[in-house]
Amino acid sequence: MKISWRITAAIAVALIPLVAVPADHGEAAARAKIKPAAPETCDPRKFRLILDVGHTSESQGATSARNDVEFGFNLQLTKLIGERLKSAGFAATRVLVTDGKARASLLKRVGTANDAHADFFLSVHHDSVPDKMLEEWEFDGAKSYFSDRFSGHSLFVSERNPHFSASLAFAKLLGRELKEKGLQYATQYTLPLMGHYRHPLLDKDVGVYRYDGLVVLSQTRSAAVLLEAGSIINRDEEMAMNSPERRELIAAAVTRAMRSYCEKR
Repeated sequence: MKISWRITAAIAVALIPLVAVPADHGEAAARAKIKPAAPETCDPRKFRLILDVGHTSESQGATSARNDVEFGFNLQLTKLIGERLKSAGFAATRVLVTDGKARASLLKRVGTANDAHADFFLSVHHDSVPDKMLEEWEFDGAKSYFSDRFSGHSLFVSERNPHFSASLAFAKLLGRELKEKGLQYATQYTLPLMGHYRHPLLDKDVGVYRYDGLVVLSQTRSAAVLLEAGSIINRDEEMAMNSPERRELIAAAVTRAMRSYCEKR
């Protein structure tokens, strides 16, 4: 809203009634008293961060090379991330575990985040590959499937999210933290063989992809990022993802990235 010079001069006169001040000097003094609005800040204690456990006990996601379900991996890692964030001062962090089948559960978690007026939404998953890329092997006497061809984490954002720029900023911060710890991102999402799982790579340095079709990214009203923490269909990486050391590394990376993101707001 603009303030006319007449109103400004009137304010100046009202504030200093006993001193004769030239009009131009009075206007400058009045303008000096009008400070710009302070930028929005992030108080970690009040920052409403929702950590979404990918999939549900009814719809468990991918199956690992050793026949464990993705939901279990997601739950363990997300809980640890929540603990580390709360220890770092993000007291309002909430771990969201949803029930139900596929799409219904997606809409439920988006609704929960929006109703809670979340400041940020991070969905935690573990990766696999399209069925056509799977190979058969036997583990513990049972037929199992694996693909050792690809490995690594990946980060997804959606341009349909109302806070796309903020989502991308955090994804880059997290990607950088993971890279500095020696982790490599998954490169296969740019390849034609991925079919409809192929996505544009927005940051080739740290592995941030655009995925507009993800409900949890496109329909949340807060900034939102989906983390594929690693590939559980890759036999070696599955073992790493099951280790406390790898989970701690990822949880620490998320915490540092969120602290940096909060400080820049």
